[in-house]
Amino acid sequence: MGFTLLGLLTLASAPSYGLLLCGAALLGTGSSIFHPESSRIARHASGGAHGLAQSLFQVGGNFGTAMGPLLAAFFILPRGRHSLAWFALLALGGMALLTLLGRWYQNNSQPRQSGHRAGTDAALLPRGQVARALAILIALVFSKYFYLASITSYYTFYLIHHFHLSIEAAQADLFVFLAAAAAGTILGGPIGDRVGRKAVIWTSILGVLPFTLLLPYVGLSATIGLSIVIGAVLSSAFSAIVVYAQELMPGRIGLVSGLFFGLSFGMGGLGAAVLGMLADHTSIEFVYRVCSILPAIGLLAAFLPDPRRPAYA
Repeated sequence: MGFTLLGLLTLASAPSYGLLLCGAALLGTGSSIFHPESSRIARHASGGAHGLAQSLFQVGGNFGTAMGPLLAAFFILPRGRHSLAWFALLALGGMALLTLLGRWYQNNSQPRQSGHRAGTDAALLPRGQVARALAILIALVFSKYFYLASITSYYTFYLIHHFHLSIEAAQADLFVFLAAAAAGTILGGPIGDRVGRKAVIWTSILGVLPFTLLLPYVGLSATIGLSIVIGAVLSSAFSAIVVYAQELMPGRIGLVSGLFFGLSFGMGGLGAAVLGMLADHTSIEFVYRVCSILPAIGLLAAFLPDPRRPAYA
């Protein structure tokens, strides 16, 4: 949260593009430090409902992301970039909360035992099978976050260019999509606890394919409706992916969490850059037609093993 605070202050006062990039890098550094350990603590506090705990943890970030377009349109744009400095107060509040959380964790953790306990409630899989499963999960994260990058980075431009909306209206429609994504995040974890992570991953990523294929060819009202369905269904996968990977490697909870949160952020950033270049050379409509087929990668979920039912048992 300290890096986040410095990043916000830098973005608010940066006199050049280079310093703007430095501010963004500070925000990214803060996020990269925060998420792996926080994910591990969420699992520790879950009482066995690992999917629910991950969903609740992730929905906080998704809700904040959803609020971003509204804050940009109705708070920062009218007042100027310097108003970003006020959000540094939220980072200070986060530091205070984490101080209390650190004390709770110190009093309620048993070092060097959680990994051994976790190893007893998950079936052992051969190393090669674990490696293949992780490779499939990485491919699914690529599919999910490249497609999400097309929405979070370029949806407003698409609406403005294709439907001639105002900036404020386009930002409000982006908020609708991101709010649906936050709602989907809440559902994915507890459903995975009940019916299995693999079923959620399969349904979430491949299940949006008909909707993404339709999106580039419909009118404004249908576009908004489809974006709600896509956001809710597609976002239900990530908590299931993280918990599934944690169950594949039960003694490496922090490592697995860092790997998949890092991939999610990295794929989103890489996707935004690649899709921006593609849009410059073609059109924003072409980008959405290309991205519409990405959820087909969800077919790979059929080859995921069940961590609790090893093939050789």
